[in-house]
Amino acid sequence: MDELALVIEDDRWRGLALDELAEAAIRATLTDRNIDPGSCEVTVLACDDARIAVLNGDFRDKPVPTNVLSWPAADLAPVTPGDFPRPPQRGIDGLCELGDIAISFDTCDREAQAAQKPMPAHVTHLLVHGVLHLLGYDHETDADAALMEGLEVKILGKMGLDDPYRN
Repeated sequence: MDELALVIEDDRWRGLALDELAEAAIRATLTDRNIDPGSCEVTVLACDDARIAVLNGDFRDKPVPTNVLSWPAADLAPVTPGDFPRPPQRGIDGLCELGDIAISFDTCDREAQAAQKPMPAHVTHLLVHGVLHLLGYDHETDADAALMEGLEVKILGKMGLDDPYRN
């Protein structure tokens, strides 16, 4: 990747090698979607439940904690549910700014423990999920959810990680 801006607000993330997890998840997702990781910029905010609840309230009118939030730099969503989004475009500087992701340690930790999954695997899944949102994928309709979840499973499989949707 050309640029991963990692902002760590909660020091618990430092023990998880989040920079390596984020780099790998972003690279794997972009490569799978035939996008050159070397031309893209992504910012990841590593925070806690209190911070992500404020962000969730400010941007989605849901002032409660969540695991991951994404803010795409461009609206790439397809017109027809279940279709593939449009590819991101590079700016005049040759770089493609994809957008921002926020991820909460508290919620990720609770979810990983509840699912009896290793925290790094769960965080990687959520980062792949977040990057797919930056690329215009969503899960608002059944067709969109099936497409997005299928891509997540495929990308994570290529990374040697289990299907996050199987128990």
